[in-house]
Amino acid sequence: MSDPATPPKSQAMWPRLYHIVTAAAAPLVTALIQSRCRRGKEDPARLGERFGIPTMVRPAAPLLWIHAASVGEANSVLALIDRILTERPLLELLMTTGTVAAARLMEERLPPRARHQYVPVDVPRAVERFLDHWHPDMAMWVESELWPNLILATRRRGIPLCLVNARLSAGSMARWRSLSGLVRPVLGAFSLCLAQDETQAERFRELGARPVACAGDLKAGAPPLAADGAELAALRRCLGERPVWLAASTHQGEEEAVAAAHQRLAATHPGLLTIVAPRHPVRAATICGMLESHGLRVVRRTSGDPITASTDIYLADTMGEMGLFFRAAGIAFIGGSLARKGGHNPFEAARLDCAILHGPDMSNCAAMTEALAQAGATWRVADAASLAAAVSQLLDAPGERARRAGAAARVAAAHSGSLDAVLQRLTPWLDALAPVVDREAELAGDPVAGVAERPRMRAVAGDARA
Repeated sequence: MSDPATPPKSQAMWPRLYHIVTAAAAPLVTALIQSRCRRGKEDPARLGERFGIPTMVRPAAPLLWIHAASVGEANSVLALIDRILTERPLLELLMTTGTVAAARLMEERLPPRARHQYVPVDVPRAVERFLDHWHPDMAMWVESELWPNLILATRRRGIPLCLVNARLSAGSMARWRSLSGLVRPVLGAFSLCLAQDETQAERFRELGARPVACAGDLKAGAPPLAADGAELAALRRCLGERPVWLAASTHQGEEEAVAAAHQRLAATHPGLLTIVAPRHPVRAATICGMLESHGLRVVRRTSGDPITASTDIYLADTMGEMGLFFRAAGIAFIGGSLARKGGHNPFEAARLDCAILHGPDMSNCAAMTEALAQAGATWRVADAASLAAAVSQLLDAPGERARRAGAAARVAAAHSGSLDAVLQRLTPWLDALAPVVDREAELAGDPVAGVAERPRMRAVAGDARA
């Protein structure tokens, strides 16, 4: 019987055809990247990285390459990166992302021995430049951004690939199913696919991934978001006893709903302050203009201006400070859920004493959202009116707010084991790349005691395809 993951011969030319088409389209891709740069969506100082031209030297050590598309995916693997580098001090790490926002976040949060580069565009010449320079010893891709040229070229070089926190929306599943001749060899390049849940696992199996296992959602295992203690104390002094709530990680269209909700709430809650933290702070000027056009008085955090008694909206237009705003608010609306973007990680709010509200689309974090709903921790809203009504009830009933926040915290704590599960599955590959150091021996004065000598990784025992 033939292997169901093997595409029919009639589809075997799809990767080659994709390679030819993208090579021919390279001038158009270059023009697109330059256009994005003019619109502030690319970093002009590092534009060469998008064409595979490095701006850093490759370290002379085993190198793990992790690719995450944007802020959410990158955030989800930070705890994993910390654990891997802490346990394996002989290992170096390269992180790639595709957005300016994610790059800025990584500059602040990546630990020592990790560096960031922009992912090259998926045209053959850029891909080859990137791999020629970095020649990683292992590659780990996060969630669902699949670039065929880059993945297949990595595999051809004998570099093992693992897909972690794998997730496909129903729409993405349908699109890839229509391109089965391309997606099957792409997914077949991965030595291991770790899906967020069984629904996701089955989607990847259907598309040709082998082997596939469930290890939980890395977002569920992330530690609480950090906050600067002095900044938090200063913010709380500014807030005083005012009623406050947070709209976190909002997208276009959601700020309008938040503005309308604020105006409804302000009529019955004097002194109300609404904190708006957009998912993409580059939109802050546009958001500020829209809010002011509704007659709202706005203070932008980046301006450094103080919050006054007359401030309606505090526009949190910085990166990496969401932990500060969750701690200060106590009530959090999760963005991306009214704008039909799949929603963002509700456990970030759950771990920081927030009652959680969200819109109808939380498909990016479906399992977490369902667990929170079953515990009575969340409140689903549909529009500005229902958002205002929910916030009003939570502001008026501190006990109910505390009950929901407590339930959310317990659910988040109960789902914190996903990081360990993912690490356990990855251990054979990581052990072959760089061993774990015996910390007891290290503390005893021998920093390399207990470190087994292993060759730099090009194949892993048990993976017959490597």
